[in-house]
Amino acid sequence: MLDDDKTATPPVWREIDARSRALGFDMPSEAGTGAMLRLLAASKPSGRLLELGTGTGLATAWLLDGMGPGATLVSLDNDARVQAVARAALDDDSRVTFVAGDGLDYVRSQAPASFDLIFADAWPGKYDGLDETLALLRPGGLYVVDDMSRQPNWPEGHQPRVDVLTARLKSHPDLATVALDWASGLVIVARRP
Repeated sequence: MLDDDKTATPPVWREIDARSRALGFDMPSEAGTGAMLRLLAASKPSGRLLELGTGTGLATAWLLDGMGPGATLVSLDNDARVQAVARAALDDDSRVTFVAGDGLDYVRSQAPASFDLIFADAWPGKYDGLDETLALLRPGGLYVVDDMSRQPNWPEGHQPRVDVLTARLKSHPDLATVALDWASGLVIVARRP
């Protein structure tokens, strides 16, 4: 079956999922997105990865599951309450550093071309500060956004934001872009060398 890759979840994923549900967290990254993130993280065996929007750590677990021992991940969220779930389940992994704070402030504090993979799962880095976030990609670096297909929890008038973001990514001269009807809708870009 072609969907088997989505069922081989990281061991800690079920624990995080149960804690997320108990917390009432209703914005999780789905397993298809996670499977893709694991694959992309594996392509950067000694890479420096950035996750904007830890949430409860469901996607974080997938990223860590794909990462090599020499890779590092910075995972950032502005909601310490939900990020606490991720910290409790994943903080013993020395490859991940959790940061509680504003995503755009963090992006602006980083040197250009300093990340090999960026998963933007929050407004900062996705709808706000896109150019600054893309500037953080090294040549060959990957930028991933999800929730690009209509979602039931979208606020009124959100579709035009999605359309503008997708068009900007597709027309950017320094990026190779693919939009996938996969999971919640993914757009993956690579910075051209």
